[in-house]
Parts: sequence; structure tokens; C-alpha cells
Amino acid sequence: QIGSVRVHPTNPNVAWVAAIGNAFKANSERGVFKTTDGGKTWKKVLFLSDSVGAADLELNPANPDIVYAWMWRGERKPWTIISGAHNSTGVGFYKSTDGGEHFTKITTGLPTELVGKANLAVTAANPNRVYALVEAKPGGGLYRSEDAGQSWKLISSYGQLITRPFYYVALAADPTNADVVYAGAESFYKSTDGGANWTPLRTPHGDNHDMWISPKDGK
Repeated sequence: QIGSVRVHPTNPNVAWVAAIGNAFKANSERGVFKTTDGGKTWKKVLFLSDSVGAADLELNPANPDIVYAWMWRGERKPWTIISGAHNSTGVGFYKSTDGGEHFTKITTGLPTELVGKANLAVTAANPNRVYALVEAKPGGGLYRSEDAGQSWKLISSYGQLITRPFYYVALAADPTNADVVYAGAESFYKSTDGGANWTPLRTPHGDNHDMWISPKDGK
């Protein structure tokens, strides 16, 4: 199962995938994968264990060699949902500066105890800004980095952004205005002040899992 696919902006043969593989059992097809030949072959570039996969992946809009990934302990059982693990298991935020060949875990400002699923968002309007909607206890909420993921600050702990995070934590940033960000869960929300405050928006139905914003028109 794949949560994110990102394609190099100038070389269509290069792409990255964030995967958890089989969501119902431990398996080796978890982590971040990279292709340099248009998807014919793949290299596993970030792997922690057979129970920790990659929930999301983003590229820095100004430099595709900078790759961000979120590692997640996620598994569905017939009787329960496992979403999250202690920070010591390696879950959380990772950054690469060499096109996803090597990754470094970063925790500065992020939750450090029970850490679950997260979705990342970047914006071409401010390439050094990264948003992360994080499931965590304690510390769940919307985080923001102003230095390309090197350090983070909790911006909002509004609980409605993280309802049933195993299914949701959808996040997208306006590519033309860095202060505009959208979040999707059972309901749909918009912030115009960098994630501090949120307004609900009507959608045809609940369950908002993903979104896309035109790179040239934020409307």
C-alpha cells in the first residue's frame, strides 16, 4: 500500500514512493523506495523494520535533492488498529539532502513519546517552510518548520484536524501563498494564518482523504 508518489520536477525517470506494503502484517515492503529508470527498477533507500513503513513523502519545491519522509508504525488487525509507536523505534520525520539516497532523522520540536501517522506539506511560495499534521500522544497537532525541516514548532493542537488519523491526516499547502493550508479528516478545514486558526469548509461528503492544488492558481 502506497501513501505517496513524488516525481522529480525536471527528470521524469526519477521518482520516490512512500509505502507500508501489506497493511495487515509485518512485511519487508515498507519504507521509502526510489527509481531512476522510470519505474523499471526500485531501490529501498529508507527502511527501519518490517513493522514501520513510510506514510508520506515530499520534495523541497526549490531543490528536489531535499526529500522529506514520515515513518509510521501502522498495521490493521481484525480486532484493532495499530497506529504509532514510541519515538525510540525510529518513527517520525526524516530528511535527505542527496536525492533520497540517505536520510537523517530530525526530532527538534517534534513529539518524542508515542508518535503515529503524519502528513507533510510544502509550498513553492516559501520552499523552506514545511507543515506536518502529526498524530501523537502527547503533542498531536499541526507543526511548522521554517528552516527546511531542521526544527519544528507546534502551531495548532485543534483536535478536529486529527480524527481517526489511521485514515486521514490529509494536508496541503497553497503553492502561491505559504500561509494558506488545508487539512482533511472527517471534515475539511482551511487556515489563512500559517496553521494557527482553522475554518471548516463544506464538502459534498465527509471523509476527506487527499487534495490537489494547482501549482499556478491557489484558488
